Amino acid sequence: MTCIVGIAENGRVYMGCDSAAIQDWESRITRMPKVFILGEFIFGYTTSFRMGQILQHFLEVRKQESGEDTFSYMVKVFSESVRDCLKAKAFTTVSNNTERGGQFLVGYHGRLYSAESDFQVSEWCDDFSAIGVGAPYALGALKALDGKPRQRIIKALSISTYFCIGVRKPFKVLSL
Repeated sequence: MTCIVGIAENGRVYMGCDSAAIQDWESRITRMPKVFILGEFIFGYTTSFRMGQILQHFLEVRKQESGEDTFSYMVKVFSESVRDCLKAKAFTTVSNNTERGGQFLVGYHGRLYSAESDFQVSEWCDDFSAIGVGAPYALGALKALDGKPRQRIIKALSISTYFCIGVRKPFKVLSL
């Protein structure tokens, strides 16, 4: 289900999503956007609409302290706040002594991160990332495309729609 695309450029993070809601053999178009802004963060999620709702409506993260390293903040404070929030709302699962949540992209202070289901925070050397079933197509498109971030995101999502049955229009793009 889905394709979420993010680009960090010139101190801004742009994030776009499709509108597919897929379960088994059913495919529908949702009105629930898979991208949203929460304070100083911009999110784009996959995995579950419930996870996105929990993040959007319940997540609270303390402000970064002056002089605190940003990546360290994302690992120590942001990721742990996400874990605690998802756990409190009964979203996490534990299997083989490993706690799992879901996957999403998050932009913070002009940088783009990928949050994995094991609560790992990644920051790639590229200025872009994508997650979801359409991600391989979107990543290839983003690498090949030039232009303004919004245009690249729309084109990458369009290419994903062409190749992947789990990605559908309409698209939504936000920036922070």
